[in-house]
Amino acid sequence: MREKQPAYFTAYRSIKLTRDTQGVLVGEFHSNGGPLTFTAPDHTDFVECFYRISQDRENKIVILTGTGGEFIPGIDFSSFGNVADPAVWSQAHDEGVQILENLANIRVPIIAAIEGRAHVHSEYALVADVIVAGEGATFNDVPHFVGGIVPGDGIFTAWSYRAGAGRAEAFLLNPRPLTAQTAYEWGVVAEVVPNGKAISRARELAELYLKAPEVTRRNTRVHFIQPLKERIVRELGYGLSLEGASAADLVKSMQAKNEPAARKGKPA
Repeated sequence: MREKQPAYFTAYRSIKLTRDTQGVLVGEFHSNGGPLTFTAPDHTDFVECFYRISQDRENKIVILTGTGGEFIPGIDFSSFGNVADPAVWSQAHDEGVQILENLANIRVPIIAAIEGRAHVHSEYALVADVIVAGEGATFNDVPHFVGGIVPGDGIFTAWSYRAGAGRAEAFLLNPRPLTAQTAYEWGVVAEVVPNGKAISRARELAELYLKAPEVTRRNTRVHFIQPLKERIVRELGYGLSLEGASAADLVKSMQAKNEPAARKGKPA
């Protein structure tokens, strides 16, 4: 008999949630069934989505993955509106903190299955206990330093925890696609598999983890995530405040550059 799926499984436009009879929940990031272009509404949705996942004790293992051979390849900056507006950034700040805290509060093992580009919010994958990556997968940080804003949304916290501060700083100051093999050598990725096989390998690992008693599985996740969770709680609000200030300054400088051109176009 097919398990009745909870209502929250279909409540969010950019993450498809399915769960098998063993309690393995798969969350697939997507935009209209294709690779996800991350937007402000997704930022809002993921706060509640990850909270609901953490709350539901029928979820025994969680697998996070993408769609169409990608994890999260792109972002729509314009969807966030005027980030120089304190009210706009206040919402982005609060949601950014809550997303990572809610991910860290999922109290069952999480496996990230990465194919293609994890170029936006790769920290979502790094909050998992295990990352399985296709050999063609790459990690990058498209939205931050290269675009003129501080990488303060948890990406430094997660990468420095997993790979070390020196590697994380160099990676984020000069962002270029980092191969799955290099991420494996850094200790970030647990396994590199042939392209297209990340999700099947994640399911194999989930089946293996399910052999342990439930309390053991849950408490092991709680134990493993605690050091990173402490850093998220300690660092993320501050980091997002710094990011917000840099975003406001970027908007101000762009407006200043556009004003002379606008004045030049006015009739005398």
